[in-house]
Amino acid sequence: MSDKENKFEFFKNKKVIISSIVIAIVLILTIIFCTIFSLINMNNTKIIQGVKINDIDVAGHTKEEATQKMQEEINKKNVSKIKLVKEDFNNEISVEQLEVNYNIQNAIEEAFLVGRNGNIFSNNFEILGLKTKGKNIDLNIEYNNEKLNQIINEINGQIPGAIKDNSYYIEESNLIITKGTDGNSINKEQLSNKIKENIAKISSLEEQIDLPVEEAKVGPIDIEKIYDEIHTEAKDAYYTKDPFTVYPHVNGVDFAISIDEAKNMLQEEKQEYIIPLKITVPNITTDKIGSEAFPDMISTFTTRYDGGNIDRTTNLRKAVNKINGMVIMPGQTFSYNATLGQRSIAAGYREAKVYQGGKVIDGIGGGICQISSTLYNSVVFANLEIVARRNHGFVPSYLGAGRDATVVYGATDFKFRNTRKYPIKIAASVKNGIARVDIYGIKEETEYKIDIQTSITETIPFKTTYIDDPTLPVGEEVVEQKGQNGCKSVAYKVMSLNGKVVSRKLLSSDTYNAMEKLIRRGVEGASVETQPEGTTQTPEAIPDTSSPEVTPEVNPGS
Repeated sequence: MSDKENKFEFFKNKKVIISSIVIAIVLILTIIFCTIFSLINMNNTKIIQGVKINDIDVAGHTKEEATQKMQEEINKKNVSKIKLVKEDFNNEISVEQLEVNYNIQNAIEEAFLVGRNGNIFSNNFEILGLKTKGKNIDLNIEYNNEKLNQIINEINGQIPGAIKDNSYYIEESNLIITKGTDGNSINKEQLSNKIKENIAKISSLEEQIDLPVEEAKVGPIDIEKIYDEIHTEAKDAYYTKDPFTVYPHVNGVDFAISIDEAKNMLQEEKQEYIIPLKITVPNITTDKIGSEAFPDMISTFTTRYDGGNIDRTTNLRKAVNKINGMVIMPGQTFSYNATLGQRSIAAGYREAKVYQGGKVIDGIGGGICQISSTLYNSVVFANLEIVARRNHGFVPSYLGAGRDATVVYGATDFKFRNTRKYPIKIAASVKNGIARVDIYGIKEETEYKIDIQTSITETIPFKTTYIDDPTLPVGEEVVEQKGQNGCKSVAYKVMSLNGKVVSRKLLSSDTYNAMEKLIRRGVEGASVETQPEGTTQTPEAIPDTSSPEVTPEVNPGS
């Protein structure tokens, strides 16, 4: 090998050595840097920069600080409203109504482990990556899907032109089937997903959701399914003492005609079909074991009514006769609409004042909501679970805001579940201007005192509308409908034991519309119709709801 070649080989080897040394130094420095960087982060008690939970920045916070921040954001979200809108229809629900559970601790633990959960190199690589793209951790959110579906179903029955499904009820010895009508229906799955997406945006305090409404058609009446649901054999009522259990009587129910004859009846184009039934009453009915099986009054509630209004009073009596003596077993759900059936002249209901379209008008069954509202309060005081309840469009005259429960057959129901250990029995009456609902059963080992606390959070002023009336003298005005302010309210169920509050839970968050004041006035050049002496052109005044008259509630189970 020549000198030239030797020199080249020497410099080549020297270059390789130098390069190796440089690489080694870089690696050593990198290891030192990573070790120091890792040690610094290991001793850091705060969440790494760039980390968020559901878009809420928790970087630079300790676990405790991050927990507090998340909880504050969730508390604000819980009292926020979600507006549901479709053209002129709108409704509001609060997040708190949906009984949402946010799994904060797991998310915070995951956030804290970012940059700490691997080896030195992977941790540092992850931390450096946060500088450019960050990391957003999904918060596990649990929903009360049953409650959500219940709210969606109720709203579905209230939208303009809502579809009405086929329905049926038993009235004495007849099965009355009402044919449904095609109409609008909410895409329930799509709305449910939209609501859940809204709830997941914790930092968003309010959002409007356009209701996904679509046209829907009613299916055919399934008479065989209806038969299977109502057909029962008669059973006597009885109870056992050890363990104490009440077995209410069951009336035997069967068609008085054949299935084929019933199918032929349904071939006719009618809105309502009446199928005769054969009812068999057992020898021992539940009311015959009442005092022994239901010895204790658990709760009671009363409201006042105008006994001079014969038609409305008739409807009240009709309603209480339907629910009086009803026995609800543990775990069983009571439905007001299913118990009363459809309100019609044929069923014995009369026309009385009802709220509709922003006015007070005559409607079939007016007044039965007073009984459902009285029952609602007694149910709350008995510490039973409310399954379905909605407020009226306007504050009713017999109860204050947040204390009522409206019903519309085929659309809005009042339901509750017996969550007590023993069966309960409803005792209802209307007498001397007092509507009363008592709930009887057996007191449990621990009975809580129940209170309902309501407050008005916002007042909605009414507006005045003038209607030109050519039958009135020029300049004369007649009040056709009194105005009434609307409001927003919240109601809480407060449970106490031995004088100490143990629970305060939201019962409802309600919005009551303002009722416009309607004034008819005479216009220029109008003809005047002379009224006979002693008459008036002022229609019957609507109930004055400015100061509802309510008797004090009692909770003897406390």
